[in-house]
Amino acid sequence: MVRRSVAVVTAIVLFGEAVGIVLVHAVLATVVDNQNMSLAGMDPGVMSTSTWGMGIGSGVLLLLCGLIPLLAGIRDRSPGRFGRIALIGCAVVHGVLGALAVGLVGWSAFAVMMAVLALIVLTLVVYGRSEPGERVSGAGGHDSGAGAGAPAPA
Repeated sequence: MVRRSVAVVTAIVLFGEAVGIVLVHAVLATVVDNQNMSLAGMDPGVMSTSTWGMGIGSGVLLLLCGLIPLLAGIRDRSPGRFGRIALIGCAVVHGVLGALAVGLVGWSAFAVMMAVLALIVLTLVVYGRSEPGERVSGAGGHDSGAGAGAPAPA
C-alpha cells in the first residue's frame, strides 16, 4: 500500500512540476518578447520562440517521467528498464538543479528540489527490481525464500 502511495504522490508532484516549468518559461518568453532587445546580436523573436520550445519540451519530458510512477502505482509493478533509466535521469537532473538552485535562488528552492529527488529515489527503491517468478517482499526488497544468513540452494 505504501508503494502505491509513494508512486502516485511522485507522479502528482512531477505533473505539477511540469505545469510549473511551462509557466515559468512562458513568463520568460513573454518578458523577452516584450523587451524587444537583442542579446549579443540575437533576434528577440528567436529567443522568445526557443524559450517557449524549451519550456514545452521540458514540460513534456516531466509529464512522461510522471507517467512512469503513475503506471507503476496503478499496476503495482516495478517500472521496466526504460522507465527506471528515465527516472534515474530525472533524479540526476533534479540533483544538479538543486545544487544550482542553492546559489541562484536560495535554500528553499534547494529543499523543494531535494524533496522531489527524494520522492523519485524512494519510488525507485520501493519498487526494487524484480525478476519474473521472483517474490517481492513487502518492503520492496527481494525475498528468495532463504534466511538472511543461509546459503542459497544449489
